[in-house]
Amino acid sequence: MPLNTIRVIDSHTGGEPTRVVIDGGPQLTGSFADRVKTLQKNHENFRAAVCNEPRGSDVLVGALLTPPVDPTATAGVIFFNNVGYLGMCGHGTIGVVTTLAWQGLLLPGIHRIETPVGTVTTELHASGRVSVRNVPSFRHAKDVEVEVPGHGTVHGDIAFGGNWFFLCADHGKTLAQENIEELVDFSWRIRLTLESKNITGRSGAHIDHIELTSSGSLPHINSKNFVLCPGKAYDRSPCGTGTSAKLACLAADGKLKPSERWLQESIIGSVFEGSFEPDEAGIIPTIEGIAYVMAETTLVIDPNDPYRNGIPSVQQAISN
Repeated sequence: MPLNTIRVIDSHTGGEPTRVVIDGGPQLTGSFADRVKTLQKNHENFRAAVCNEPRGSDVLVGALLTPPVDPTATAGVIFFNNVGYLGMCGHGTIGVVTTLAWQGLLLPGIHRIETPVGTVTTELHASGRVSVRNVPSFRHAKDVEVEVPGHGTVHGDIAFGGNWFFLCADHGKTLAQENIEELVDFSWRIRLTLESKNITGRSGAHIDHIELTSSGSLPHINSKNFVLCPGKAYDRSPCGTGTSAKLACLAADGKLKPSERWLQESIIGSVFEGSFEPDEAGIIPTIEGIAYVMAETTLVIDPNDPYRNGIPSVQQAISN
C-alpha cells in the first residue's frame, strides 16, 4: 500500500496549538451538518492520526478546512481534538485566519468563517491580531450547586459560548501553573459529577468544558481562568468560547456593559480581549487575540506503522 500524506500548518494562539489541515484530508460534500456527520462516521482514523500521539498530543486542536456552504463565507472549518469534535473553537478560528493569511489567501479585513455551530465574522487586523465575532452566547442556569467528591459543594453557571461550559468561581483553588495537576483533577471531578447527576445544558446538551475563574494576576486584568477541555487537556489560551461564555454570564448579571472591554487571562498568562453586543438570544461576543505560525509539515501515514492512526486517548471512552 502506498504512503498517505497530510499537509498541515501548525500555529499557536496564546500558547494553545492549532493544526490546520490544508491538503490530504477527507473530501466532504453536502450540507455543513452532513459534512460533520460524515467526518465523525467515516474518518475517525484521520482525526486520530492528526491529533493523537505519536504525531500529535492531547492539547492539540485540529482544523479541517472545507469549502463553505454559506455563500457569504470565505472558508469552512471543522474542529476536532484527541477525543472527538468541537462545535466552535475561538483560539482555533484565530489560528485558521492567521494560517490563511500566512498562505497569502487572506488580506487584512473582514472574513466570514463557517463552523458547525454557525458562521462567525472575523477581522484580520494590519497588526496581525484577529477579532472573532462569535455565535450567539447565553447563560442557561445560574448558581447550580454541585457536590464534588473529596472537596465539597461548589456553585457554577452553565453557559454556551460555542461549546457548553460550567463556570465556577467558589472553588477555593489558586489558579497558578504550579497547581495544574490539582486543577485538572478537580475540574475532571466536577465534570464527572455533572454527568452522574445528569446536569446538562439546554435540551440535554453535554457540558464538556469546565472553567474555573478568579481575579487577574495584574490590576488591569479583569479575570483569570483555567479551562479543562473534553479530552482532559487544559487550555493554554484564555479559551475563546470560554471567554464568550464568561461574557454571557457577566452580561446576564449586569456586570459588563455592551462594548465594554474585558481582559481575560489564561493559566499561563496569555490574554484575550473580549466585548459583547446585545442579542435576543443573549449576547454576540467578540474575542480578539493573536496567533503565530510555528511549522509547515507533511504528516506521513505509513500503512506498516501499527500506530499510523494514532494512539487512542485514554480519556476517549470516558469523554464520549
